[in-house]
Amino acid sequence: LAGTEGKDRVLQVLFFFVLLCVAGAASELKQFSVVEERERGSFVANVAKALGLEVGMLSNRRARVVFKENKEYLQLNRRTGDLLLREKLDREELCGPADPCVLPFQILLENPFQIVPAELMVEDINDHSPVFLDTETVLKIPESTSPGTVFVLENAQDLDIGSNSLENYTINPNSLFHIQIRDSSEGKRYPELVLDKTLDREEKSEVTLTLTAVDGGVPPRSGTAQVRILVVDINDNAPVFAQLRYEVQIPENSSIGSKVVTVSATDLDAGNYGEISYTFLHASENIRKTFHLKEELGELYLKGKVDFESTQSYTINIQATDGGGLSAECTVIVQVMDLNDNPPELTISSLTSPIPENSPETVVAVFRVSDLDSGENGKMVCSIQDDLPFTLKPSIENYYTLVTEGALDREYKDEYNITITVIDLGSPRLKSEYNLTVLISDVNDNSPVFTQRTYKLYLQENNGPALHIGSVSASDRDSGINAKVTYSLLPPESGELPLFSYISINSDNGHLYALRSLDYEAIQTFQFTVRAADGGSPSLSSQVLVQIVVQDENDNSPFVLYPLQNGTAPCNDLVPRTAEPGYLVTKVVAVDRDWGQNSWLSYQLLKATDPGLFTLWAHNGEVHTARPISDKDAIKQRLLVLVKDNGQPPLSTMATINVFLVDGFSEPYLQLPDGPKEQVQTDSLTTYLIISLTSVSFLFLASIITFITIHLWKRKRDAAYGSHFNPNGPFPDHLVNVSGTGTLSQRYQYEVCLTSGSGISEFKFLKPIIPSLSPAEGSGQNSIENPHLRNSFCFT
Repeated sequence: LAGTEGKDRVLQVLFFFVLLCVAGAASELKQFSVVEERERGSFVANVAKALGLEVGMLSNRRARVVFKENKEYLQLNRRTGDLLLREKLDREELCGPADPCVLPFQILLENPFQIVPAELMVEDINDHSPVFLDTETVLKIPESTSPGTVFVLENAQDLDIGSNSLENYTINPNSLFHIQIRDSSEGKRYPELVLDKTLDREEKSEVTLTLTAVDGGVPPRSGTAQVRILVVDINDNAPVFAQLRYEVQIPENSSIGSKVVTVSATDLDAGNYGEISYTFLHASENIRKTFHLKEELGELYLKGKVDFESTQSYTINIQATDGGGLSAECTVIVQVMDLNDNPPELTISSLTSPIPENSPETVVAVFRVSDLDSGENGKMVCSIQDDLPFTLKPSIENYYTLVTEGALDREYKDEYNITITVIDLGSPRLKSEYNLTVLISDVNDNSPVFTQRTYKLYLQENNGPALHIGSVSASDRDSGINAKVTYSLLPPESGELPLFSYISINSDNGHLYALRSLDYEAIQTFQFTVRAADGGSPSLSSQVLVQIVVQDENDNSPFVLYPLQNGTAPCNDLVPRTAEPGYLVTKVVAVDRDWGQNSWLSYQLLKATDPGLFTLWAHNGEVHTARPISDKDAIKQRLLVLVKDNGQPPLSTMATINVFLVDGFSEPYLQLPDGPKEQVQTDSLTTYLIISLTSVSFLFLASIITFITIHLWKRKRDAAYGSHFNPNGPFPDHLVNVSGTGTLSQRYQYEVCLTSGSGISEFKFLKPIIPSLSPAEGSGQNSIENPHLRNSFCFT
């Protein structure tokens, strides 16, 4: 199973890289559309159907939707494949005047890896009315103005686009003016007021008109502004700008209040008609929030922050108007220069942790990098630390994959802290760092290792059962169940020691126990093999050789080999009376089954017929004559030798040596009679034993005679006492009648004897009485024809 999973993993990795190479060419752009202002959770499209996949494949491949700048406008239901709105979308907020409003995103598929580019088109609805930024416009028109003269009016702003945008302008009915529409090259519509007939200041010095802007939505929306027309005297020169187009560049970090540009216009008229004032013409709300124009001087200042990532350029129309109401126009183009003021951003799309340590080249993480700056400021370089077994591989659309370089080793390192560094190429360079923690999961790839190559344990003989001898210990570099070590004894080879009857092992901790007592004299050493196996699958194991050395105890007494002490054939040593002092008489030969100092023997002469005649060497048991032999020395000499070992405590054995003093070795000496004095000395112990035995026997016979006498006397008394009872009367209270009720062929009676004067029945002893046969007495039905056994038990 592990091999099959490994092959599948390799195939997945290979398939991933094949798809990685062709992902850009094989994936076509998918387009989806949705109407703005729809409620959250509204259905957009079915991704599975659009991609030609089965619904279940989205979940298996861990499909997800990724937008730029970590925005989450859509959510994907992997179970159904439906693409749903995560939030209500406002087209004007998202795209402003741009048409169409397109939000690019990617559909990310893992296992195998695939990126499908997609676009979400947000369709406009008529949710904004036209608005005039200036609710009142004042026009000064000389009375000499000829009919047909056109006066440019401020246009209305409509945030909607297409058919929902501004469609038409109207004014209230009057006889002096009408409205005409002018379309600009930018696609916008501007109102122009056209004079229908000559004005007469003396007749009417001021005219007020209502300008209405109407969009093309259904139903249409509208907005109004007031146009005040002041009829003035003749002004025959209009202002003239020095330049019709001004172009200026400002950095995006320019401070508020800094001057942008100064526009200048001149008027040949004198007096009030030559005084010029500057105003914005057709300026949007964004321009009015960002810039400030000094009307008297024509100086343009920054009123708010400019951001290249938000707006790259501004087109500002400025109108110069003299005191007579004549005007001229110029255009100011403000280019915002990009600065490297945005650090790169990193978005993790997928992270796999932990990963098995034996995995081949594996995708750990998929992420995307982005930078809001442009040009060199928006170019990025991505890197990780050099000392890690991981590598970064670029993909399409600024995607990267973090891949292992090969199989990892958890025992070497079980956790990697990876810092992904993204640096742009701007000046100064900005960087962002993202920390990843990748855990390495354990695989059972290490066998248990014993702490020693071999174990040598010592055991004292005559041990008790279940004695703890020692322990073996093994460790496993793996973790969890793969590191749990269990111990077992391997069966010995055929013909070897029956191991399992001597030794047992605790499978959890490796403690070794002796199952029974061992005898050093039977076995001094033996060895066996212990196996340590881990709990992995498959399990790995190792073996170690354990040697048990049985240590000797002083549990064997010395054994005399010579002279034999079994009494079957006496050993007699002959010594010539002519022997000189130091003559070697004999040697006590003894052995001890113990070992070491427990088997070191020493010899001691405890008793001798003539203590001064012989000497015993303590270290070797040799008996020598200590002096010349005289005629007064007895013929038979008996020596009692103590043989003792050197154990703790020491054990000993007695040995008896018979030595005969002879005149020459040619005389045949057998067993010689002992003299009376010698007999009394040597057999005194036997005499004491015989006397004791006789006394005990006499006491025993006296007890038996006394017992029989008492028994016969009791029987005679009971016979006399029993003649007073009527045979046909009730059975005596102190006897138990069992005749005819059981399986016995004869009747048995038991007598309960109570101590006289005692009111309690405490059992003292149970004593059988020798049965006796009694002749039948009387005749008739109640006569006893067969003898019965009568036992007596006495209780105190």
